[in-house]
Parts: sequence; C-alpha cells; structure tokens
Amino acid sequence: MSELTFEQMLEESFKTIHSGEVVEGTVIDVKPDEIILNIGYKSDGILTRSEYTNESNVDLTTVVKLGDKMEVKVIKVNDSEGQVLLSYKRLAAEKGNKRIEEAFNNQEVLKAKVTQVLDGGICVVVDEVRIFIPASLVSDTYEKDLSKYAGQEVEFVVTEYNPRKRRYIGNRRMLLSAEREKAQKELFDKIKVGDVIEGTVKNVTDFGAFIDLGGADGLLHISEMSWGRVESPKKVFKVGDTVKAFIKDIAGGKIALSCKFEDENPWKDAETRFAVGNIITGKVARMTEFGAFVELGGGVDALLHVSQISKDHIEKPSDVLKVGDEVTAKIADFNIEDKKISLSIKAMLEPDEPEKDEKTEEDADVVSVDIDKVVAEQTEETEA
Repeated sequence: MSELTFEQMLEESFKTIHSGEVVEGTVIDVKPDEIILNIGYKSDGILTRSEYTNESNVDLTTVVKLGDKMEVKVIKVNDSEGQVLLSYKRLAAEKGNKRIEEAFNNQEVLKAKVTQVLDGGICVVVDEVRIFIPASLVSDTYEKDLSKYAGQEVEFVVTEYNPRKRRYIGNRRMLLSAEREKAQKELFDKIKVGDVIEGTVKNVTDFGAFIDLGGADGLLHISEMSWGRVESPKKVFKVGDTVKAFIKDIAGGKIALSCKFEDENPWKDAETRFAVGNIITGKVARMTEFGAFVELGGGVDALLHVSQISKDHIEKPSDVLKVGDEVTAKIADFNIEDKKISLSIKAMLEPDEPEKDEKTEEDADVVSVDIDKVVAEQTEETEA
C-alpha cells in the first residue's frame, strides 16, 4: 500500500466545491473594491465589489471587516489565477426573490429606499432585487417631478412578480389611496357646517385655493377669501400656507370653505357708518373709465362716479385722481342688499350764487318812460 505524499494529504484535507454551491467563508482581507474569503478550499475566494452589491460606489472596507463570516455563492472554480470567484449579490437576490414572492402572494407592505429616479418612475431594492414603481403608481395624485423621492424610504406592495423576465412592479398609490379613504371617512364623521378648521394650501388656481384638511380637500373660492375684493388668489395664498377657515357647505365629498367670518363683517354696522349724507375719507383703490373705487376700510369699497368728482366737466377719473390718493366725499347713496355705496365730492361743494342784476351809475339816472303815453300827449298838443 503506497503512502500518500504530503501534498496529496493536504489536497484531500480541503473540501471540494462546485459552481453554484453555497459556502460560508471568513474575511481574511478587504480592499475598497475586493474581499478575500477563506472558504476552506485550497484557494481563497474572491468577492468583487460588482458581485457584492449593485451599488457602484460602495467602499467595501466600510461594510465588512476582518473575521466577518459571510455566506456566498460559488460562480467559478479555479479561474486562470487559481482562485475561486464568489458572489454575495446573486445569493442575496435568490433569497430576495423568495422574499418578494412571499410578499407578492401575501400582499405584504414592504419598505425600501429609492435608489434611482427615472423619467417613468422610481426604483427600490429589496434584498438585492430591483423593483420598479411606475410614475403613475408612485402617488395618488399626479406628480411631474419625482426627484424629491431620491434617497427616501417608501412603502409599497408588489403587484407584479415575474422572476423569469426579472420583472417586479411595486405600487405605492394603492396604499396612499387606502390611507386617504380611511382619513376621509374619519374627517367627514367629525366635521359639520360651521366648524372652524385649519388646513394647508395644496394648490392655488385662478378661481380659488384647495386646502388639505387631512383626509379631504376643501375649496376656498376667491369670493370667500375676504370681505374685500380679491384680484387673484395667487396674490393672497401660496402652496404650504396654513389657512384658518370655516366650513360653509358639505355636498357629498365636496367641502366649501370661507374666510368671511361674521364677526369681521364690515357691513354689519354699515347702515350707521355709511348713512346717506355722512362725510367719509378713503383711498382710491382702483380706477375705471366711469369712476374711481374708494376703499373705506375693512374691505368696503364705494364708487365715486366721474360725474361726482367735480362741478367741472371731467373726461375720465385718471385726469384728476390716481390709485392711493386720499379723498373725502359725501355718501350719496347706500344699498345694503347689493352692498353698494355711491360717493360724491361735488355734493360737498357750495352751490354757485345766482348772478345779481347790479345797476351801473348810468343805469341809476335812467327814468322809466311810457313811450305810448308821451306820443299821445304830443299829438293832442299839435291838434289844439
């Protein structure tokens, strides 16, 4: 019986490994782009950065240290340099596939960090499995710019699982819609017309602002933003502003809001303050061809018609007035129902005195004479 050489005994002391086999190794060296593992084989195993993770800029010295044990998959035995090539990423992906399959079957809510933002959606990675969430499924509202999600952790469910095509689709909108429906029900169960409520401006349009009330949006129409005149909602509110308003109406799933609180109503004592004949002072707020609107305070405007600006003829108000001018005028008309006030400066001016028939000194010497009587007397004398 022949004795084995030392080299033969040494070789037999090492286990045999095959491509595709899962082995456990111990880290004996680590570089920024490579990990060396003792896998109990005659050659050490090499784990490159690209086979460790899908992230290209990871410094491996920050994720593992000497002595760490790792479970890896053999992808090639005895390469040209006599080493064994290993993969941590592929093993993790296989485990991840099973994890994703379970989550898909159970409709489990997963949470992962967004690793990439694309034009058509965002990507997340769960146990080395890349899951794509299309833009239409990222949110329950349309979002043109998805860049804000970069690096954020998001929750989602897997709605499509196809490992053969490596197609994994996530859905975040489903969760947000369910959350909103729940919050909406809770909101409508507790609110009623007349309630004062605070919300955040979500969107501003030409006709009003949509206020997020925490479960549903309320519309604050331009006509309900102030007791005064609002030219444009965008000049009053911006997205993110906190708004205090009261619920004016609830119709189905729609909520109408108002900021016109009754205790701030400038018209509640207007009949006394703006009685016909009262003298008031205000500032010109805006101009038209037919007159100037004067702000009397508290959101009350009054019309100073062009014909009531002066006793003299004025072609248009801008000939004598400009926005910001302070004017004093008399209340000429007051209509509480239509909330209209008319002013007049002309009514405050003294009327012109009638022209007097003053006689001149020459006129004072003139004696009134009856011409017909004088002619008759002269005729009688001649006949006699």
